Amino acid sequence: MLDAVLINDCADPSLKPAIVEQFVQAVGSADPLAISVKSGDRLLLVPRPKTPEEAIEIIRENIGSAVVRVGLTQFPAGTVPPDAGEPGVDLVDPCFNLHKGTAMFAKILRIVSRWYGNPTTTDVFPQLFEDAIHAWQTGKFEGESVFQANDPGGPIMQPVSAASGNGGTEIETVKGAPQEPAEPEKAGIRIDLTRIGGQK
Repeated sequence: MLDAVLINDCADPSLKPAIVEQFVQAVGSADPLAISVKSGDRLLLVPRPKTPEEAIEIIRENIGSAVVRVGLTQFPAGTVPPDAGEPGVDLVDPCFNLHKGTAMFAKILRIVSRWYGNPTTTDVFPQLFEDAIHAWQTGKFEGESVFQANDPGGPIMQPVSAASGNGGTEIETVKGAPQEPAEPEKAGIRIDLTRIGGQK
């Protein structure tokens, strides 16, 4: 489970804390130095780095020939803008990685939401979220490269409201009934938001 302070200080503010947690649970890693390298359909085995410097070396060795995902959000290292130079140690910094990853995911949610016609009812959010997760994992949505795509802007409809400014959250199901804050270790399905707070 992500630290509430880390979410509050580092995550993109357009995403509610519970959505940030759902996102990282679905696609990320608990290890800020985690690296996955995929070439085509093959996942390549790479040694687990012991230091940020080792992590960056592995990223630089593979970034030209494979898809490299990094850190808490498994951020796609190859999407760092060219003017930023080579990937730096920042990519494995938990706060920087969470900020970059959630900002990119928020953009993807807006892209998917636009395709859905920018719905305002929360009952479509689980499917919208699932499509956005799939787009994060594949890099594409409806044939469009989501990491390079322009951000359509606008708010993101989310079935969650912040209960306070200290990272606490109040979870609402898509039916509108309030439930207890999420307990990831008890969740049956990570993407279906209607199951937050326990099994039906």
